Amino acid sequence: MVRTTTPQNFLINLLFVISAVFLATPLSAQRYMEYLDRGLIAVKTGDNSAFLSWRLLATDAYNLPFHLYRQYGGEEKVRLTDQPLMKGTNFEDKQVNLTKDVTYTLVSVQNQQENFEAELKLAKNTPVRQYLEIPLQTPAGYTPGDASVGDLDGDGVYEIIIHQTGKGHDNAHNGITTDPIFQAYKLDGTFLWEINLGKNIREGAHYTQFMVYDLDGDGCAEFVCKTADGTKDGLGKIIGDADADWRDTDSNSSTYGRILEGPEYLTVFDGRTGAAVSTVDYLPERGDLRSWGDTRANRSERYLAAIAYLDGTNPSLVMTRGYYERTTLAAWDFKDGKLVSRWVFDTKTGKHPYAGQGYHSLSVADVDQDGKDEIIFGAMCIDDDGTGLYTTGLGHGDALHVTDLDPDRPGLEAFGIHELKGGRKGVGAALRDARTGEVLFKGAIDQDVGRGVAANIDPNHRGAYMWWLGSKVMYDMKGNPVGPSPRSANFLIWWDEDLSRELLNSNYIEKYQQGVIFRAEGASSINGSKSTPNLSADIFGDWREELVIRSDDNQSLRIYTTTIPTEHRLYTLMHDPVYRLSIAWQNVAYNQPPHTGFYLGTGMTLPVKTPDIRIVKPDRGLKTNK
Repeated sequence: MVRTTTPQNFLINLLFVISAVFLATPLSAQRYMEYLDRGLIAVKTGDNSAFLSWRLLATDAYNLPFHLYRQYGGEEKVRLTDQPLMKGTNFEDKQVNLTKDVTYTLVSVQNQQENFEAELKLAKNTPVRQYLEIPLQTPAGYTPGDASVGDLDGDGVYEIIIHQTGKGHDNAHNGITTDPIFQAYKLDGTFLWEINLGKNIREGAHYTQFMVYDLDGDGCAEFVCKTADGTKDGLGKIIGDADADWRDTDSNSSTYGRILEGPEYLTVFDGRTGAAVSTVDYLPERGDLRSWGDTRANRSERYLAAIAYLDGTNPSLVMTRGYYERTTLAAWDFKDGKLVSRWVFDTKTGKHPYAGQGYHSLSVADVDQDGKDEIIFGAMCIDDDGTGLYTTGLGHGDALHVTDLDPDRPGLEAFGIHELKGGRKGVGAALRDARTGEVLFKGAIDQDVGRGVAANIDPNHRGAYMWWLGSKVMYDMKGNPVGPSPRSANFLIWWDEDLSRELLNSNYIEKYQQGVIFRAEGASSINGSKSTPNLSADIFGDWREELVIRSDDNQSLRIYTTTIPTEHRLYTLMHDPVYRLSIAWQNVAYNQPPHTGFYLGTGMTLPVKTPDIRIVKPDRGLKTNK
């Protein structure tokens, strides 16, 4: 598979944005968001066939016409499109001679003028495969783990940041772990930098949350995570005391391998070099371990993270600690190269009504439609100003899905499942109004539920279904049983030609009631029994999602893309604020699939406005969709 280099003449036709697809509320502020190129890709699908796709941008007119040209060597360009493409942003070239090198050129049309958009070359020796392979420098004994994407250098092309995981331990287990390592790569495989968090950050799903996002609006993404004494940045410089070892190294101790003391930091790293830019004390501090629920750092070392537009315009960093007993969230702004505390939410004790409601995941969305984001923290919600918006009291769980699940009622919904261990009574699965917390559906009564999903997966049905492990049936948004549950209650992906979503589990994709439609042979999922991808996101091509998954030998990442034509036209999902922030938090703890801030599925009604976003690119200044 081949993708384009950075295109020219970005952000055309700004006068026609009112015809765009994405939802924006009347009160929303303009958010700084990253510049993206056309993301043009070409996949060789046979000896004489290729599939091409590219992005429609939120700053484009929805009906922006495109033409596609093909050229062999120095021969004359041939236009492949008799009429301008007005539907899907993809094309099948079924008569290409791939015994020669071929160049494809994408142009848009405005006022009968053709405007260059992107160009790529498909080499004659390109293999027939639908993935882009990124070679990795995986350390011995390590496995490529959770990944994220961000434009680290501002050229409109995503880079990929991978958490290389060695020997880890869950919070409930003793033992020494290896150093957590992060690496950054360009999509062509160029190695950019490596950050080693050192011995004083424990390896495991609950310790090593990381965010990749443009925090200061300069058009280039930063990398940020919790650090400690001995962390080595991308330039080889050490944070704190290089010789400090805060681990309990007594193998006979009841807290062997745990880190119960020592300084804790939060660091922003430059995305281009991996250099540490700003380091502050982590908030809230560890303090008395008993305030978190135990004395063995099982409860105090539970972290989540997110990006949220708390003022409606600028992205803020949100780092958390604890969710079983005491619950805390700390918001930070990154200004003038320094982290600045915005607010801290702290229940102080486990008796607070907002304590014990957190999940192993979270979500971010403007649930009250005031233009500013809220943090949906499991069974509760924190407002943009750091105060509680509501708490349901339903308690802890693993899986959370926040989007417009029911297109026939206003606003967003949240579906989550709940743990009821130790004989605890209560609701095992619930659908609620994301703005008020009003519970709309209760299921799995007095049942402990480990996984659950809500999404539109039926191309013949408008609206989402919800189901969970242990339930033999699934339900519509009104709580009506609608048929047997899928065998998978894991990840989701937009992959085929329709608007409904497919089921993603391990290394294969299933279509509801049709079975497996794609399998990534020679590649494997991560996170053990969770069987999640390294990442799933709309990284390039049209609006459908890519599957990022490690090769079986751990020496490369594969980015799989669909080769199924579709006439449905949508803007890149990465220009939808809720979806873009979903990609930022997808790596957190127990990974959950991303969702959009509008109903995307069978029977969707296209919104009439773009999101209120402002595009930032370093060498072009600020671009707005107004």
